[in-house]
Amino acid sequence: MKLFPIATCLPRPTPCFLLASNKTTNPIFNCKLNNVEAHRFIQSALHRAALRFQETLRPDPLFTDPYIRCLLPLDIEMDVIQNLHKHCLATKFIDDKLITSMQKNDGLRQIVFLTDGMDTRPYRLNWPVSTVLFDISPDRIFSQSIQKLEEVGAKIPRRCLLLHVPSETSDIQEALRSKGYNGTRSSLWVLQGLPVVTLSNFQDILSIVSALAMKGSFIFGELPSWLVETETGTKSTTTAWMDKLFVSHGLKVEIVEYDEVARDLGKESSSSDCKSILFAAEQLQFSDDQMELWRREFQRIEEEGDEDGFEEL
Repeated sequence: MKLFPIATCLPRPTPCFLLASNKTTNPIFNCKLNNVEAHRFIQSALHRAALRFQETLRPDPLFTDPYIRCLLPLDIEMDVIQNLHKHCLATKFIDDKLITSMQKNDGLRQIVFLTDGMDTRPYRLNWPVSTVLFDISPDRIFSQSIQKLEEVGAKIPRRCLLLHVPSETSDIQEALRSKGYNGTRSSLWVLQGLPVVTLSNFQDILSIVSALAMKGSFIFGELPSWLVETETGTKSTTTAWMDKLFVSHGLKVEIVEYDEVARDLGKESSSSDCKSILFAAEQLQFSDDQMELWRREFQRIEEEGDEDGFEEL
């Protein structure tokens, strides 16, 4: 049965399900770190880069990173590690998820990295044509890394684009949109390396993903285990705590065991201490851009209905 709108001169309120969520306007990286904190963060980033370089040197590496060496100090000495490190397992897991997801979805051409500024994925992975790569990381480290990568001839795949958003930016959402990010298109997000100092930092990240990621998009990443244990007090409640936190931001999360990743790759379990939690999460709700698109469509239909009603009168 076709329903005709009743003519009225009063504007109708927008349905609550078409209201966009509040934006997060706090920087997700504290640019005012003291010297000790800044030094510690840079050392952690270098340590992760060194692990990826060591993995590249292994006889049977999980992945090969031909560019990571240029980001390390010239005088650094490396021994070939025999055992797998969990950071490298996570890197391989995320690499595979990115590539397979894009192979399954021809329209997936937006990747957002939340990194420490030393992620070489934009250069070393084979991205499909027209892929736009957004890197959110500390500006100083990213700039230094880009300079070194360019000096060794690293290039973004042809007809792809790498855009940087400093993690010190006060409004990450607006910065991404200004660079062309589109919340009405599918996207993949990666959280690996960006400093998560407090629970509030991580909640800000989830809020950004929740607001910008189109429904059905995914985020893969690592979360410091000490943060979860501080909040829960025990590892046994980690899953429940993660579920609650992600659901509150419209995301469905799955904790991925590092040992399971190793088994899937036909490798022995890693013997290194686990200081992070590997996860994969799916966006279950509509992005702010989707909501705005439908709000405008709803308003257009309402206005056309009002005009039809007046014509009948």
